[in-house]
Amino acid sequence: MSVQKHTFIIAEAGVNHNGDLQTALALVDAAVAAGADAVKFQTFKTEELVTQTAEQAAYQTDNTGVKESQFAMLKRLELSEQAHFELLTYCQKHHIEFMSTAFDLPSVDFLHRLGVKRWKIPSGELLSIPYLRKIGGLNQPTILSTGMGRLDEVVLAVETLLKAGLAKNNLTILHANTAYPTPYEDVNLRAMQTLAETFQVAVGLSDHSLGIEVPIAAVAMGAEMVEKHFTLDKSLPGPDHKASLEPYELKNMVTAIRHVEAALGDAEKRPSNSESGNLAVVRKRLVAAKPIAKGEIFTDQNVTMKRSDTGVTGFFWDDVIGCAAARDLGVNAAIEEDDYV
Repeated sequence: MSVQKHTFIIAEAGVNHNGDLQTALALVDAAVAAGADAVKFQTFKTEELVTQTAEQAAYQTDNTGVKESQFAMLKRLELSEQAHFELLTYCQKHHIEFMSTAFDLPSVDFLHRLGVKRWKIPSGELLSIPYLRKIGGLNQPTILSTGMGRLDEVVLAVETLLKAGLAKNNLTILHANTAYPTPYEDVNLRAMQTLAETFQVAVGLSDHSLGIEVPIAAVAMGAEMVEKHFTLDKSLPGPDHKASLEPYELKNMVTAIRHVEAALGDAEKRPSNSESGNLAVVRKRLVAAKPIAKGEIFTDQNVTMKRSDTGVTGFFWDDVIGCAAARDLGVNAAIEEDDYV
């Protein structure tokens, strides 16, 4: 059994800044305070991402309460190149990794020029061959989200990345479901383990369910990376706020994950440091149930087990019963190794 590694936790700010740099900076602060390893935004040029007439996803309409085109919605959520630079600088100052998902090829080029060293491929680009080739050709740590994907489609995406030049040890595959929020019965965490068995790479979870239980369970099941949306306030307008964690919830999730990591241990079955002192006081030892004379045979009538400071443990019961006492023993006297012959 492998030893659990440090789970890389990505606090997904996404577009929950609503296009405002100061809100984006406040999201960085919240991610730092929660103890996340990275904070991730989204980089796109709306004109490169959607057509003017593309409809919103149903969850976007439900969550915003506004019926409009994807173009109109996303245009308000763009961050400028200058805002990206300021966010990167701010993250460096506060010792948290800056990440952003590029949703189009020009955005990949921009983030590369910006100095991003870890790439996140969103579920919507699982079958975008030119996009996959561009990311794979960079041969930098790459995270592939697989929402909406069948296993054969993930195989195609992985093969495309590797053929483009991505080293297999640079790849992490995230199980995901793109419903915001994801019903618990649709999470299917065991699919994450299928990905691990199929591709023999690091796996994790991009989670869109409500609450923090699912990512915690994913870590217990072997996730090496967890991504979770968060917001400053779930009541803010925008497509993703309602399915996001608030700062205190993000902090609770990170804390719980770190506790689970510690609890998973190294798989060796042995007394722990914290319980080793209990061995002497909790395990029962063999003692005389009644006075026993020297030479008398030990039986289940004159020997019993009780918690005692000295004496052999109950493991030696069969060794003692049927032997003769080497000395006189009073009631509750501990039976030592040299007391039976």
